[in-house]
Amino acid sequence: MSFPCENRKKRAARWSDIWLNHTKPLNQMFVSMNLDSLSSSPKSGKTLIPFFSIIDPTLLLSDELLLRILSKLPDSQTNSNSLVCKRWLNLQGRLIRSIRILDWNFLLSGRFIHRFPNLNHVDLISGSFISPPSSPIFLTHRVISMHLDSACLSNWCFCEDNMLPVEVIDNGLNVLASGCPNLRRLHVIGASEMGLLSVAEECSTLQELELQKCSDKVLSGIAACTNLQILKLVGNVQGFYNSVVSDIGLTILAQGCKRLVKLELCGCEGSFDGIKAIGKCCQMLEELTFCDHRMDDGWMAALSYCENLKTLRFQSCKTIDSNPGLDEYLGSCPALERLHLQKCQLRDKKSTAAMFSVCRAAREIIIHDCWGLDNSIFSFAIICRRVKRLYLEGCSLLTTEGLELVIHSWKELQSLRVVSCKNIKDSEISPELGTLFTTLQDLTWRPDTKSLLPSSLVEIGIGKKGGKFFKRT
Repeated sequence: MSFPCENRKKRAARWSDIWLNHTKPLNQMFVSMNLDSLSSSPKSGKTLIPFFSIIDPTLLLSDELLLRILSKLPDSQTNSNSLVCKRWLNLQGRLIRSIRILDWNFLLSGRFIHRFPNLNHVDLISGSFISPPSSPIFLTHRVISMHLDSACLSNWCFCEDNMLPVEVIDNGLNVLASGCPNLRRLHVIGASEMGLLSVAEECSTLQELELQKCSDKVLSGIAACTNLQILKLVGNVQGFYNSVVSDIGLTILAQGCKRLVKLELCGCEGSFDGIKAIGKCCQMLEELTFCDHRMDDGWMAALSYCENLKTLRFQSCKTIDSNPGLDEYLGSCPALERLHLQKCQLRDKKSTAAMFSVCRAAREIIIHDCWGLDNSIFSFAIICRRVKRLYLEGCSLLTTEGLELVIHSWKELQSLRVVSCKNIKDSEISPELGTLFTTLQDLTWRPDTKSLLPSSLVEIGIGKKGGKFFKRT
């Protein structure tokens, strides 16, 4: 049985039908655009825009405008933006300012500079080792991290033996210096004085440098970095590499880099003369850090020459100064504001007493996980009469009595933080100490996980006088 055509059910329209039915106007539009673009002469100054700009509207944007748009996007979209097209890949590379090199050949080939022309922070340390990046063995240290091959574990010579030759590292520095004249921060290991000299000559804006496996001879290269402000020198790292930084290198450094503001000496040797040279020549020095130092006896008396020093740090030091000398020759740092001790050995009474004497002007003292800090050692801190902030963490030998003896002599104390000091007990807090707590502007009290400070101090009225400044944690 047949039905009339007008009674048949109409088929739903398809996108293909709509496209085919409107091809003529579209073709006319494309032809018109092509004619306009072809008729635009280069002499007229008009930009030739191909017809496929309708498919990619970003082609209508200039590189400068598209760079401004890409710079507003979050960093999490950097990788996805680079995969859109070659143009976006190149533009995204121009926005990168900081990078860590993993493949040294990528640097030597010149593609690195072409890909990232506007870098100001480059880390070359990870790429300076011949190690398989896909290895499941990853070794990390306080100053260095690297992947290891299982075959290297048999002789434990996995750092110096796997490091690139000095000549190769210097070649990489030459390429980097010629392609990144605006470099501001650099991390490098195993370079010679010639490689660093090329960086000093080409990168006049270099302000921050971390130099590992450093020696006295190498320091003659960075002495030409006249604008250097932040410097970290790593000389000897036990079990990884051995190099010596002595008074000779420190003197060369002091005479060349007179604008230093922050200096960190890790695994470095030296004595009174080297620190004195730094103090007298680097008059802008505000922060000085000693990490696992190997200084000779009597070096600490030279700290008094650092007249503008504001922060003094000791990290992982087995000793501060075994023989600091007579007290009248120690002097002090008049501008010092912060003394920071972390993971240091503080068992030597004479050494610790000399340290607090030199730092008697400190306003803030931080002691974190230091061994040997008992009541007798901590009592030497009484000489620091101007302390306003005290932070103690991991001081397991210090008791409540030892803490109270010192902080009662500090009339300007405003902030106290006591964390993980198991021999400081709530039950041993005296009424005088509780009253002192009420006058503090900031109090963090967690000497152990069972601390019951609020309930144990109800009878002495803590929380009434000055209670608005008390912070329960």
